[in-house]
Amino acid sequence: MKVAYEGTAYAGFQIQPDLPTIQGELERAVGQLTGQRVSVLGSGRTDAGVHANGQVVQMLVDSRIPLERWPLAMNALLPEDIRVMKAAEVPPGFHVRHDVIKKTYLYRVNNCPHQDPFLRRISFHYPRRLDQSRMEAAARMLEGTHDFTSFCSVRTAVENRVRTIYRLEPEQASEGFLFWVTGNGFLYNMVRILVGTLLEVGTGKRDPGEMTTVLKSRDRTRAGMTAPAHGLTMWQVEYERDYF
Repeated sequence: MKVAYEGTAYAGFQIQPDLPTIQGELERAVGQLTGQRVSVLGSGRTDAGVHANGQVVQMLVDSRIPLERWPLAMNALLPEDIRVMKAAEVPPGFHVRHDVIKKTYLYRVNNCPHQDPFLRRISFHYPRRLDQSRMEAAARMLEGTHDFTSFCSVRTAVENRVRTIYRLEPEQASEGFLFWVTGNGFLYNMVRILVGTLLEVGTGKRDPGEMTTVLKSRDRTRAGMTAPAHGLTMWQVEYERDYF
């Protein structure tokens, strides 16, 4: 299923004891709908407060409900801030996380003097002047295949921290900037640290040319701040085949 959600009220995607989560709500709704206890696996584990436009989830269920009816049936049982947009049947052997070839995240920054109350839950209010050309120059240096140890949380458990960034683009919008990030995979807090670093470049706190040195250092303290979770949206997940 392709799922969209506004993550403000949730402690992230993954189930946690005694806390509201996206996975928990989806599994509860499937249980009510089918009478079966299922495990819902996501293409990625978004953190507390992070949103999704195109999260993809997978489950194994025995049901006579037609595929085209699944979104309507699920949405009747889900909270209003979680919606199933599409449903599809996948072949045996498909894995919603391991088979991903690209993911795109969107990070919204509102740099107007005053926060727009309608955007406060989905954008980071950063009321400082930002130089787009400086941010673009830094972004180009971060695109490609690199060891992104400097741009992930020190709590990152995986040992292989080499990832490929296909697109890192600060796009000017009416309320500020939209940061588009597409890659073959992301480390813990990687997108938020990339954006936080570009913001520091945009204000003149950092020089765009530092990015190569920061990458080579493999030292988290050399990169910029971790931008807040609520500005981040998992935008799109891509596979070799478009199942939807």
